[in-house]
Amino acid sequence: MNRLDQTFSRLKTAGQQALITYLMAGDPSLQETEQLVLELERAGADVIELGVPFSYPIADGPVIQKAAERGLQSGTSLRKILESVRHLRISTQIPIVLMAYYNNIHALGEAEFCRLAVEAGVDGLIVPDMPADEAGPLRGPADALGLHLIFLLAPTSTASRRAYVAKESGGFVYYVSITGITGAKLHDVASVGENVAKIRKYTKTPVAVGFGVATPEDAARVAQVADGVIVGSAIVRRVGAHGQDGRLVEEVGAFVRSLKEAMQPV
Repeated sequence: MNRLDQTFSRLKTAGQQALITYLMAGDPSLQETEQLVLELERAGADVIELGVPFSYPIADGPVIQKAAERGLQSGTSLRKILESVRHLRISTQIPIVLMAYYNNIHALGEAEFCRLAVEAGVDGLIVPDMPADEAGPLRGPADALGLHLIFLLAPTSTASRRAYVAKESGGFVYYVSITGITGAKLHDVASVGENVAKIRKYTKTPVAVGFGVATPEDAARVAQVADGVIVGSAIVRRVGAHGQDGRLVEEVGAFVRSLKEAMQPV
């Protein structure tokens, strides 16, 4: 069974929600990314999402755009990230999801990418610029190897779109809580809950909510209505602030610990 499925099943049995934490791979270096992954697991993260640096990240706000620039400047590439995941698998079995723009995958070749990703220990893939109905070139090799393709839904998604994407997503459905880019603020958790409930009508696959979750209070509120809470820009912002001062792992770990603690059932 895929590690994502195992993790969500275990958490559901325990009456808990998954904390999914995002890091830009290679920011400030791949060695430090590996240190952060292990620290985030110790701090309570249930799933790690690794961004693949790209020069034109259309879905990302300024915080993650700057992280992508730092990742590219440190010499990070898709192949190097896969080697880093392979190295991490010596120390951890936490589910790892890659978030990559399609150009990176297409340049490597869809079948070759899926093979290398699964061999390295990747469990899922998010491609922000690849809609579910255009995923054919990836679907075959990913399904054959047990690599989950995770697709996005938004507040503006129609009922037919919710039904289709919910059916096509593996691991979890990624619900984008706002009509905007990463790093924007989350204001209306009630409407998030309503839309998550609509998605659940079409699938038993867990629904995780991302975009706009920036504080422990945000995480606690979203955990009440979703199966998973995705935190990205708030973590990446701390990586940017402490990447050069020697307190990187400690500061980011402490923040993630506060998120997980806030999500615990009362």
